[in-house]
Amino acid sequence: MKLLFLIFILLFSGVKTHTLSIHISGISKIKGSLFIAIFRATDDFPVFGKQYKGIVKEVEGKSQNYNFDNLPEGEYALAIYQDANRNKILDKNLLGIPTEIYGFSNNARRNFSAPSFQEAKFKLNKDLQQTVFLK
Repeated sequence: MKLLFLIFILLFSGVKTHTLSIHISGISKIKGSLFIAIFRATDDFPVFGKQYKGIVKEVEGKSQNYNFDNLPEGEYALAIYQDANRNKILDKNLLGIPTEIYGFSNNARRNFSAPSFQEAKFKLNKDLQQTVFLK
């Protein structure tokens, strides 16, 4: 039993973790909630509810900050939207175009679809700050 415990400690003690600081700007209306999600390549980017980690925060100003602590090294991508009417979804019009503001890491954007994970990804191998502009 002691041997198994020692092996477990040796295997998992080398995992380095870091803090991801997120600065969110471009918030036009101070109302509703921000849905902040971080994805790995194996997650279903950018589907909210299928992320690695996520948080819902009240909108408190035209810009906001949030930290994800203790993230293992790796590649990640961010997706954020403002749920102004608090219905817990990113509202879209009849053509499927979002009517609420949103943004991605690397400020990745496409005209007619969400960007790919590859377009929004960044490498976390030290404490890092990402700025995401919502529009």
